[in-house]
Amino acid sequence: MITRTEALAELCGRMAGAPYVTVDTEFMRESTFWAQLCLIQIASPDEVAVLDPLSPDLDLAPFYALMADANVVKVFHAARQDIEIFVKQAGAVPHPIFDTQIAATVCGYGDQVSYDQLVYRITGHHLDKSSRFTDWAQRPLAPRQLTYAVADVVHLRQVYLALAASLEEQGRSHWVAEEMAVLTDVATYVTHPEDAWQRLKLRVKKPSQLAVLQAVSAWREREAQERNVPRSRVIKDDAIYELALQQPRDVESLGRLRSIPKGFERSAAGRAILQAVQEAMSIPESQLPKLPRSRPAPEHASAAAELLKVLLKMVAERHGVASRIIANSDDLERLAASDVADVPALRGWRRELFGEQALALRRGAIALALSPKGTRIVELPPEPGQDSAG
Repeated sequence: MITRTEALAELCGRMAGAPYVTVDTEFMRESTFWAQLCLIQIASPDEVAVLDPLSPDLDLAPFYALMADANVVKVFHAARQDIEIFVKQAGAVPHPIFDTQIAATVCGYGDQVSYDQLVYRITGHHLDKSSRFTDWAQRPLAPRQLTYAVADVVHLRQVYLALAASLEEQGRSHWVAEEMAVLTDVATYVTHPEDAWQRLKLRVKKPSQLAVLQAVSAWREREAQERNVPRSRVIKDDAIYELALQQPRDVESLGRLRSIPKGFERSAAGRAILQAVQEAMSIPESQLPKLPRSRPAPEHASAAAELLKVLLKMVAERHGVASRIIANSDDLERLAASDVADVPALRGWRRELFGEQALALRRGAIALALSPKGTRIVELPPEPGQDSAG
């Protein structure tokens, strides 16, 4: 257990000579907007340590320097939340990184395989997950908690080596590298209050209602971040919907809303909400936001999407790749509607694996046929008046 900066600096100095380190965190965020970092577990091939970010004698600067060391691969499982915390604290994304959850989907372990399942399938070890939802902010930590925390990064070493070897053997290392580019982009972890409305279900039908929804959602996001409390502690989603529909213009009309707590309308937050509503209502009609509308699907697009789904399953099973990492249902629907759809399946390794065949199926260059051995792909001759590329 590392609680002092000097010991951390020595540890990170040793680990800087390792080819990789495995990393995990324990955090709490039930009562805050930003996650409270409570524990960092880290292991090199030779040693393992637990860092206590809550210790007053520990500065994490040596740890973040190690995370920025380009010569050491940082291995995570389901890295996004861990990295989000590091970006918030240090302002930088660890690099290079390797996410075993993503690698597992490429190596045939299914969609978003859980860590304990992956450990068992690769190492044969059963992990004790009983301490997963304990209070990680309490001190001292119980021995059972520390055993659980250490086990994660200890077994992650063997999982990483097995997956990396499998990727290399199958020639798929560059597939995972493409996915890591998204995880290492700091923009992935930047939240803009103006986009907060997109988290809500769209229950409005008029541009003016959408304007209010956007304005109040942005205000709530800023307020939650500044106060470091969950969004629902500021106002609940239902209140935002009601504000967008009713559009109160004064304290009295705000106080009459069923979703607004009694007395809230006369608080500073109530006044701020009224101001946000008024600003939204003052937007000229020509500048009001447009309601998102889905384009009508071309004729037979639904059937085409179903065929693409069958093709995707065939390709995924043949190559031992989780279908979801290639394309999801929305991607297939967009691809069924257009052969220039902006979807991941038409870029990079996904296009090579699935996208080209999907386009060929959509254009009628190939067909799917049933045989005693299952579904197979059949090449079709060009239609009269159509060349082979048509």
